[in-house]
Amino acid sequence: MSDSVFVDHRPLLFAIAYEIVGTVVDAEDVLQESYLRWRDVDRASVAQPRNYLARIVARQALNHLRTIHRRRENYVGSWLPEPVATGPALTDDAGLAASVSMAMMIVLESLTPDERAVFVLHNVFGFALTEIAEITGKSDAAVRQIAHRSRAHVHARRRRFEPEPELAEQVVTNFLVAAHTGDLQSLMDLLAPDVVQISDGGGKAAAARRPITGARAVGQFCIGVARTAPALRVEFIRCNAMPAALFRDGDAVHQLLLFEIVDARIHGIYAVRNPDKLGNANHLRELLR
Repeated sequence: MSDSVFVDHRPLLFAIAYEIVGTVVDAEDVLQESYLRWRDVDRASVAQPRNYLARIVARQALNHLRTIHRRRENYVGSWLPEPVATGPALTDDAGLAASVSMAMMIVLESLTPDERAVFVLHNVFGFALTEIAEITGKSDAAVRQIAHRSRAHVHARRRRFEPEPELAEQVVTNFLVAAHTGDLQSLMDLLAPDVVQISDGGGKAAAARRPITGARAVGQFCIGVARTAPALRVEFIRCNAMPAALFRDGDAVHQLLLFEIVDARIHGIYAVRNPDKLGNANHLRELLR
């Protein structure tokens, strides 16, 4: 019984863990730790297994994030969350889709571990603040203050999110063609004036160390990258509820580009090149809340 209940709720549990810790690998570690704790629980005493499991995972995720948070301060270059491949069904839940978008995950990374956990649990998954106080080991008053502070921080920094337009693949195709042909004007026509390009190589792959902003600067950078890139096979997929282009060199994943598209223009490009973050790039995950 314990296995089947845990498996039944796995899409929810993974979503909670992933949004709190920010990587697939760490989220899977959290789920494994949580399962070991659930296995030893007297199920007869658990009235609501879904809520009970969610609390276990949330607590383990927060403990895990507190441990790894300082490691990311020493990361080489820009740090991006590990992308997760998502199916079209996620767009049916606009709130969850927005919360796992790369732009939102970057905002969450700017919070402290406690702020991030409180925001995700309350604003995304609907936990009561009293439940979160129990999970975090803080008083109700402290959690209310953290919730207010984290909500204000996120709302001040969150970018507009819309599910990608039906022609998102065409927008991305036009972008790739313009980059490889060196057509700067066509690129700038596709890019929003305030577009941001962020690359994550982690010191293990060539990547811009800092974000690049503005249509001209981003366009010139992308043309420069395309000129030196090897011949790669491109697959169009969806990651973090966003259109993405997966580049393969033979069977190996070379890089992943995620595109934030609003009104047929590209507002954000997120280039994941760190090989440690590409192993799960096309492993489809079901996320629920």
